[in-house]
Amino acid sequence: MEIIKNAREMQSISLKLRAEGKTIAIVPTMGFLHEGHLSLTDKARELADIVITSLFVNPKQFAPNEDFESYPRDFEHDKNMLEARNVDYLFAPDISSMYPIGFSTSIHISKITEVFEGASRPTHFDGVALVVLKLFEITRSDYAIFGQKDYQQTLVIKRLIEDLNLPVSMIVCPIYREPNGLAMSSRNRYLSDEEKDKAGTIFLALEAAKKAIAKGERKRKMINSIVLSIIRTVQDIKVDYINTSRAGNLETPDEFFPGEEIVILVAVYIGRTRLIDNSIIKIPSHI
Repeated sequence: MEIIKNAREMQSISLKLRAEGKTIAIVPTMGFLHEGHLSLTDKARELADIVITSLFVNPKQFAPNEDFESYPRDFEHDKNMLEARNVDYLFAPDISSMYPIGFSTSIHISKITEVFEGASRPTHFDGVALVVLKLFEITRSDYAIFGQKDYQQTLVIKRLIEDLNLPVSMIVCPIYREPNGLAMSSRNRYLSDEEKDKAGTIFLALEAAKKAIAKGERKRKMINSIVLSIIRTVQDIKVDYINTSRAGNLETPDEFFPGEEIVILVAVYIGRTRLIDNSIIKIPSHI
């Protein structure tokens, strides 16, 4: 595995690889890798000749009151994990390589960014869209591999690709979970063992809603209330938002139609740690 720290150098390598007829897949990460991330690199290996994993804690997607400075980092740990997975290139730029002095470009995607995560973190998706576009341009990737856990982010990036006619195919892989159902996340390291046990309630709540939908529940507020009632059984969990939407555009009708694909979105705090999760479900056509 080759480690590249300069954006221009990574771009030059990528252009050379493409000229040789190689296909390229990018797995964008902020590091402190876990098995969920590695499942994305495995998917990238299935699809492309060359796998690039980026490791960059992007300051543009953190608000001033968020955890940019304390976000978990362990370069040696990440490097060793990626080498064991036969990744070809680790692109690990410093901030000055991505955002040099004088950098003044921004990106804004409307509508899809204004609810849920966007309402809680108003500048977040502008930063995500900017860094992802830069990664696509630097690596000239044919495929981009993302995880479902950051569901709204995947919709934002799909919109970015479609609106700007970017020549990249986006692949979204299923959520990778701990044994108790907790969605794997770099921020899970902030949780104590007791808090991790409590956080498993999020998955139980999503599964309960899924069962209710399978039995015929279609009303959005009822689905939300099922999730909320189970999460509230754990006193230490503070809810940021719980809502159910159409999976493709995050619209929130009062009732869903048979055959529609929906997504239940959850964001909660356990102590100071903010966790997100989701479940994609299809409303049964016949009960």
